[in-house]
Amino acid sequence: MAKSVFLRPLSEQFLLNPAYMKNILSVSLLIVFVFHVSISQAQPDRWQQRVKYKMDVKMDVEKNQFKGKQSIEYTNNSPDTLKVLFYHLYWNAFQPESMMDARSRELGKRVVNGRNDWDGRVRDRILNLKPDEAGYQKVNDVKVNGRAQKVKLYETILKVELDKPILPKSKAVLELSFEAQVPVQIRRSGRDNAEGVRFSMAQWYPKLAEYDYEGWHPTPYIAREFYGVWGDFDVTINIDKNYTIAGTGYLQNAQEIGHGYEAAGTTVKTPAGNTLNWHFVAPNVHDFVWAADPQYIHLSKKFRDGLTLHAFYKIDPDKLKAIYDGFSPRVKQNMSADQYISNYRREWENVLELASRALPYIEKTCGKYPYQQYSFIQGGDGGMEYPMATLLKGAGRGVVIHEWLHSWYQMMLGTNESLHSWMDEGFTSFAESRTINFLENFKDSTPHEGAMRAYIAISKSDYNEPLTTHADQYETNAGYSTNAYVKGEVFLETLAYIVGDKNRDAIMLKYFDTWKFKHPNPNDFIRLAEGVSGIQLDWYKGYFVNTIKTIDYSIDSLWEEGGKTKIRLRNKGTMPMPNDVQLTFKDGSKLMAYIPQYLMFGSKPQDDASVKRIEFAPWKWTDRFYTFEVDRKLLDLKIVEIDPRHQTADMERKDNRLELNW
Repeated sequence: MAKSVFLRPLSEQFLLNPAYMKNILSVSLLIVFVFHVSISQAQPDRWQQRVKYKMDVKMDVEKNQFKGKQSIEYTNNSPDTLKVLFYHLYWNAFQPESMMDARSRELGKRVVNGRNDWDGRVRDRILNLKPDEAGYQKVNDVKVNGRAQKVKLYETILKVELDKPILPKSKAVLELSFEAQVPVQIRRSGRDNAEGVRFSMAQWYPKLAEYDYEGWHPTPYIAREFYGVWGDFDVTINIDKNYTIAGTGYLQNAQEIGHGYEAAGTTVKTPAGNTLNWHFVAPNVHDFVWAADPQYIHLSKKFRDGLTLHAFYKIDPDKLKAIYDGFSPRVKQNMSADQYISNYRREWENVLELASRALPYIEKTCGKYPYQQYSFIQGGDGGMEYPMATLLKGAGRGVVIHEWLHSWYQMMLGTNESLHSWMDEGFTSFAESRTINFLENFKDSTPHEGAMRAYIAISKSDYNEPLTTHADQYETNAGYSTNAYVKGEVFLETLAYIVGDKNRDAIMLKYFDTWKFKHPNPNDFIRLAEGVSGIQLDWYKGYFVNTIKTIDYSIDSLWEEGGKTKIRLRNKGTMPMPNDVQLTFKDGSKLMAYIPQYLMFGSKPQDDASVKRIEFAPWKWTDRFYTFEVDRKLLDLKIVEIDPRHQTADMERKDNRLELNW
């Protein structure tokens, strides 16, 4: 009989060994996500609607109100006859008893991780707004091709019932006049934010809803994400001449405006009067943001020919001191108010240098930035991305890099965020982790480990939901936030575990180049990834996106037969995966046992040529156990480890590694 040495299953040996336990990071952000299963094929030439906005607005800075006129040249590139139109009127959400107000207060009744599950920025603040603090957007009339149309208001959605339909492959001119009151800043947009910025003008205009292959998307403004029509914007803003404006697009009349936009060494010829007309144009974008304050400091830096970076901020010591006073005693113990203000100032002074250091790596890994400018703008309630600009509360490295990366994963791809937030926030979080690691000279060998732990934590909680949930329809803010920000990051790192690092990186670049300005969906991404890698991935999307099934592999047992070591693995989870099993021997040599997943119908290339790799037969997902053998004696073996680079969110990593002390 062959000599046989048998080790008991690790579940019995090491289950209670604290050395194998890891701290679980629990994440509770406050937003919500959504994914919708699409049956469309990956067609980069898929039709999409087109708009040309022309808007003229006059701002009254004393009353915090403005009036405007809007004209849209709308091209119906669809094969469908349109009988209605929908507009978003976002600021109507900032009124007591609105849907946003009701939803926030309802979520606040639930306690998650010891805290009320409402967005701490919103809470019940909308309910308590006074008439001059609330927001509103009123459309006074709507004309299509010169004819008045019948409209009906549904709070943040305006429905236009067309007297004559817009035919396929035809154009129509949509005209309206509107007026609005800027709400006290609560969420993203508004006036007089915590840092003292006068106007953060996001979601400020009647915005035409998107119509695509799935139909109209008149999503009410409850709290979360956006979806817009690709087009060109021509915007003129009349405002008190003391105010500096920052925002989307290219200023057309810099020599009349000044405020730091004029060409160096030239004279500004300011028109007479108390106001200025700021004229911006923005090509091929799906939104337009601006902010204004009389005390903005304007910094600019030419990064290369055709690209200038801008920063706009102010220092209000009283406002910053009030923010500091709200910090926990632990934070205050390590930093005085003066230090906080000094650090705050320094971050803004250095933000363009930070951006300049990061951009070469971002373009190398994500794709080239195509516009002529980008602006980092103080305003809003945290960080919120828009075309060519972001609104920031403070200029900390993490939020600056994250919001800028949204230029790639949303502003230039235009995914429907309400349905696929994980492709927006999650892909951005993935790129953020990589970029921060680059800025720190790649000192972290597992830059996505935090996301892995957060994924594991929510998977073990009672508020986990599949990525197919609509952003506004998550049962908890905590569940949305972790899904949107964390699961997309884990999705891309685990994709590399399946197809290889080089393939994953090639997929990301080709995804951007192929689908920029085209509203891609999850199926588009998967089909492209299959084409680049040569590996079937429909199963991966099905498990990861459509379900809340999880990964959990373990080393079950080891034994020796005929001078060879046999290793049996167990799949304790519900999501199948390929397996990298690294064997380390007493003599210091290593061997990578690679076991493809049967559903891949292929195998990934070897990423690390310095370690010998042996590829074994695929593991069929219907089998709970898998055994392979290597031509070494059992006593030669020192360490066995599944997924040694921690590229998967394995639910119990403690039984992925076995160290043999003999």
